[in-house]
Amino acid sequence: MLETVLQRVQNRIQCLPRFGAAQSLRRRVWQGAYWTLFGYGASQLLRFGGNLILTRLLFPELFGLMALVNTFLLGLALLSDLGLFASTVQNPRGSEPAFYNTVWTIQSARGVGLWLASFVLAIPFAEFYGEPQLRWLIPVAAVSVLLAGFNSPRLYLLERDLRIRTVTKIELGSQLCGLVVMIGWAWQAPSVWALVGGGVFGATVKLAASHWVNRGTRNRWHWDASAARAVWAFGKWIFLASAIGFFAEQADRLMLGKVAPLEILGVYGIALTFAELPRQITLALANKVLFPAFSILQNLPRPALRATIARHRAPLLYLLAGAVTALVCFGDALVRFLYDARYWQAAWMLPILALGLWPRLLCGTLEPALFAIGKPQYTTAAQATRVVWTVGGVLLGFALAGIFGAIVAIALNDLLYYLVIQVGLWREGLTATRQDAQVTFVFLLLIGAVWSARVLLSGGLPH
Repeated sequence: MLETVLQRVQNRIQCLPRFGAAQSLRRRVWQGAYWTLFGYGASQLLRFGGNLILTRLLFPELFGLMALVNTFLLGLALLSDLGLFASTVQNPRGSEPAFYNTVWTIQSARGVGLWLASFVLAIPFAEFYGEPQLRWLIPVAAVSVLLAGFNSPRLYLLERDLRIRTVTKIELGSQLCGLVVMIGWAWQAPSVWALVGGGVFGATVKLAASHWVNRGTRNRWHWDASAARAVWAFGKWIFLASAIGFFAEQADRLMLGKVAPLEILGVYGIALTFAELPRQITLALANKVLFPAFSILQNLPRPALRATIARHRAPLLYLLAGAVTALVCFGDALVRFLYDARYWQAAWMLPILALGLWPRLLCGTLEPALFAIGKPQYTTAAQATRVVWTVGGVLLGFALAGIFGAIVAIALNDLLYYLVIQVGLWREGLTATRQDAQVTFVFLLLIGAVWSARVLLSGGLPH
């Protein structure tokens, strides 16, 4: 009996990271979080600064047209996503040359295939939206997808080891270069081609930089059958989640692009850019920090893993609650301050979209644990419910109340997503519903207090 107890204790201890390793991991997690947040903040400053300049050089319908192009390119990427990054991070063999060179071979072939497919698929896409320009805009813009296919897998390995600083510098540098080209082109020849050209140039810079940091270690096209099987075994769920996720995340743009003018789609894109700031921060932390960290800790007993997640999750959720509150209560004023009257319809869209984001933020800090333990199928199911809700909701909402009804339907599309993820967390012993309820209660109180203060001080409700 005593031997059995001692054996259990020994097994439990072996599951835990050693003290030195734990200290190193904690340091890398904090450094990774710092560089992720810094990179995201700097990226958004570049994005918003460039956006403010470009909106004064280009008309709203051009942004609507580019939104369709970007949606198409995102569809190409997500409808063929094999989870190469996630497989490299999650698999114990991820740092072996045979494994990551096999990943690079698959990635390169995929990039070429997607670029060729863009020539064919752009034709029916352009006819569906009645925009002939898309026939050539899409294949040219898809050059960025082709280039991304040849990015060095060194970027995956850096993120696997939580070495985020180098990756952040590459991403910011390529974004800045692309933005400079966009602005200069739009200044000299205002057209949608300025947006396309800047995107392709930025992808070129990122490709060159990814191989520059990999100098001394040449990537080779290689095929390891066992590595390919491991990628597929894990990536098939990523493929399904990404394919369904594309329609879940882009159904709003696809539907609005069909039922509303391009100007409305362009304005909606402005509102969505601000509304999704908290989610993009969460997503960046989840992909670059939480997922690699949880993958390292995946062998911990579930109660210990759940307690670790909950302890580090709470401060982030309260920060996100404050950010969403600011967008809900002052988002309309922000839009009117930054943009001219052509974009002011985004003022009433932003608070609605930001408020509807809250269930997704609760999920975003827990979903990486499901991926880390090899259970991405719950996200696949959640995305499927989101597709059905968004498509049906936009059609019904638009029929009942026009654009306002469609925006409200979009804002509500994360409720079912949250419920499905909760089922998965409960089945895997990782649920945190009590913490969710506590933080949500504080969040609603905060919105009520700030909203009331604005009404009392200004004498009116937010637009």
